[in-house]
Amino acid sequence: MQHLDGFGPLADRFDGFIVDLWGVVHDGVAPYPGAIDCLARLRQAGKRVVLLSNAPRRSYSAQVTLRRIGIPDDAYDGILTSGEATRTALIERTDPWFASLGRRVWHLGPAKDHSIFEDVDLERVGSPADADFVINTGPDDDQGETAIEPYLPALRECADLGLRMVCANPDLEVVRGGQRLICAGMLARFYVQYGGEVRQIGKPYAEIYNPVRRMLGLPDDRILAVGDSLATDIAGARAAGIASCWVLGGIHGELIGNNTQLAEQEAGAAGEAPLVSVPGFFW
Repeated sequence: MQHLDGFGPLADRFDGFIVDLWGVVHDGVAPYPGAIDCLARLRQAGKRVVLLSNAPRRSYSAQVTLRRIGIPDDAYDGILTSGEATRTALIERTDPWFASLGRRVWHLGPAKDHSIFEDVDLERVGSPADADFVINTGPDDDQGETAIEPYLPALRECADLGLRMVCANPDLEVVRGGQRLICAGMLARFYVQYGGEVRQIGKPYAEIYNPVRRMLGLPDDRILAVGDSLATDIAGARAAGIASCWVLGGIHGELIGNNTQLAEQEAGAAGEAPLVSVPGFFW
């Protein structure tokens, strides 16, 4: 793994970039220093940039959030969220697993993720007992985002009922404004422990990269994936056969900082070998 002090030298080595959002471009509250400038410089250099996020809501909803925190539409060529990909899978149902789910769904997640249901032929029900399956988009405001315990009774109930789960965000946790929060992937992990069946949509699963490839229109060897999570961004790029750049200042920032020796150890322990690391997404 090569260690660089900034992202600029990579611009000449690739033509397209798949850039993670949370942990790379912003921290859930505000953009990281230099991130908007870095996106702008890539676009000015004629590079193609697609933002790929495990946000469990539609792409336009994520775009609204980006605008609100000061990231303009012209900073990138396209955006895809795991929520958008989940919605597409539920509409098209070309996958036999999705085709057999049924139409009555119980939603485990906050109201802010309801865009995932827009124009989808589903009936949302009020309890797991009335559902054919469950869609998990993560913790909600009422039960909190810092602990798994409030969600365990519902997870156990769904598992006892034999409901299959669609997880629209494989992330286990994120850091928002310095606070570590659990995500839908953490709920899905416990669901599996209770014997539940889960299908996850998003990074690190290779399928999520196929529409991004079409958006970029470039061969794989001209694309670099940029992310902060070894478990999702870096593992996902490897699964898709795409080179990766590991941003050390995101989810692993508390542990690693900019210590490249620790970065080597963590990557090795995770079985990952990103092409390069940078301390942050700045030029």
